[in-house]
Amino acid sequence: MEHTLFFAILTLSLSVFTFSCYRKLALVSVGTNECRFDRPVDRLKGMLVYAFGQKRVVSRPFGLNHGVIFWAFLVLALANLEFLVSGLFPMISFEQLPAPLHGALLFLCDICSLATLVAVSIAALRRTINPPFAGARTFEAYFILAMIGTLMLAYFGLNGVRIAQGILPSTSAPPVSNLVAGLIRTTPAAAHLETAGNVFWWIHAIVLLGFMNFLPYSKHMHILTAIPNVFLRNMEKCNTQERETFQEGNSFGAATVEGLSWKDLLDSFSCTECGRCQQSCPAAGTGKALNPREVIHAIKENLLQNGAVMEKLSGDVEAEREISLIGNGDRGNTREAALWSCTSCGACMEVCPVFIEHLPKIVKMRRYLVQMEARFPEELLNLFENMEQRSNPWGMAPSERSKWSSLLSLRPFEAGVTEYLLFVGCSGAFDARNKQVSIALTRVLDAAGVSYGVLGKEERCCGDSVRRLGNEYLFDQMANESVRQFLAKGVTKVITQCPHCFTTLKNDYRQYGLELEVIHHSELISDLIKAGRLETSGSAEPGRVVFHDSCYLGRHNDVYEAPREVLRMVTGQDVLEMGRSRENAFCCGAGGGRMWLEEHEGTPINRNRVQEALAQQPETVCVSCPFCMTMFEDGIKEVPGSTTQVRDIAEVVALSLQPSLLPPSTS
Repeated sequence: MEHTLFFAILTLSLSVFTFSCYRKLALVSVGTNECRFDRPVDRLKGMLVYAFGQKRVVSRPFGLNHGVIFWAFLVLALANLEFLVSGLFPMISFEQLPAPLHGALLFLCDICSLATLVAVSIAALRRTINPPFAGARTFEAYFILAMIGTLMLAYFGLNGVRIAQGILPSTSAPPVSNLVAGLIRTTPAAAHLETAGNVFWWIHAIVLLGFMNFLPYSKHMHILTAIPNVFLRNMEKCNTQERETFQEGNSFGAATVEGLSWKDLLDSFSCTECGRCQQSCPAAGTGKALNPREVIHAIKENLLQNGAVMEKLSGDVEAEREISLIGNGDRGNTREAALWSCTSCGACMEVCPVFIEHLPKIVKMRRYLVQMEARFPEELLNLFENMEQRSNPWGMAPSERSKWSSLLSLRPFEAGVTEYLLFVGCSGAFDARNKQVSIALTRVLDAAGVSYGVLGKEERCCGDSVRRLGNEYLFDQMANESVRQFLAKGVTKVITQCPHCFTTLKNDYRQYGLELEVIHHSELISDLIKAGRLETSGSAEPGRVVFHDSCYLGRHNDVYEAPREVLRMVTGQDVLEMGRSRENAFCCGAGGGRMWLEEHEGTPINRNRVQEALAQQPETVCVSCPFCMTMFEDGIKEVPGSTTQVRDIAEVVALSLQPSLLPPSTS
């Protein structure tokens, strides 16, 4: 009777589980096409490191605790499979293995069960005392932990009864189960071992099958999707955006889930809701509307609300509901204010253990607002007009672009005559403070004898901000014009002082068929000093120097060492590091087009970062980005009595050059 009952329950459970997974995962197919199956060997290697090795998970506080649960789960999955199979076919079990191997397996499962029980207890305690984010204390979370703990206890109880019955010899029995057997012998259950064994067996079976069928309806569905999601991750840095095709009748951006890719939708099912993204997000951390975790959760809710794939396949269009991804923050949508709060720093993607790509989804929704609805913050209207008409954010006349160098003897770029194009950028050409950086950089390049030229008034804005703000149509025009210009002039090597220009020319323009060797000035200066082409006198002592990582140079392009090497070689001292640095650095607040927007919510991001820098008591904050320069200078001005200076790397190097190497003064 029990065998028949279990067969019926197992068959029903597996059928419901399979159907539930199909109904959920089939929804992913409503997304647009995207290729994520290239480089299979590299993907497998990454899956082993990041999914099975839990590299990103264990790198953070309490990550090891989750790693223990995951690794133990892999072992216990085999034990639970044997449990289910032997429930149907008693002759198929580990007990049929040779005694030494059987004993080793029991010992391993015993230790893994104990480790899991301890780990889920710690997880429950942590969630109660110090939750990873506000709202983490949910019934679902505790229910999942309780079910896992119950499975472990039932396992110990079942094995303890078997030892007490003599089915498993106590001399070779696993340690924890042997201890439980001793406890059972001292209780009234000792007189009813067979009944006790049946009770523990059925508890284990019901909880196991219940847990399995609860997964598709909980956040723990990531148990099924996280490993595939890591395999399907973007094999390159998410430092650019997908191009759009501008044809009549097309809808641009993403207003509904159909505008997202199938990988975007799979991301939403893979979120573990660990809260790491929101802990790292500069907008969320300073009281803005944006919460990357909630953006992903809203996409999942929206997908579930928008109807089943079954209705799509049947052609029952009227049965489908079109629920927008963008709304007032209710279930299944994200507030517009949250989308405009993003600085595109990439911190959320850097810390996500399952490689969810938050930023591309936010940009797609921005694209819809800008290109389909013309809904965007009012400050951006002038920016877009200035970019379209005069190719710079301030709307300055193109003839003004070369005035910063009017007293310098700079040669125009000429293929075959000059090796590098010095791409000055809008800030380096128009912003009063960053013009000084441009001048300092030319002094360094001249002192090292670098062959370079400039475009002067012919230079155009690279278009970084308009692309990240969602105006892909305008960016497409600007990029096409710049690519045609670069190809016509034979540009192959480019020096930039702005990480935003750096990543756009290097990564975005590749989508337009332009392959450039782009080098940031910190990388070039580092190479020049190492090659002995620059000699520093050390006369310009900047004092205690703390360095700020630009998001677009560091996280987006993995340039961390070059600027630090330059400062060490020039100053002869170690660079001070902020509490959050390198891949964990905190944004200055200007990326993603935020340079041109005021902050109306919470604390200004740059004020937060300035306070972190000043905590090191530096005399100089060194940056490698014109946007960061502006944000730090504005932030330090708000600190009463502060004498800390903000300098670009090029300025520090220029002030430390041997006098004999400096070109004639033009000031």
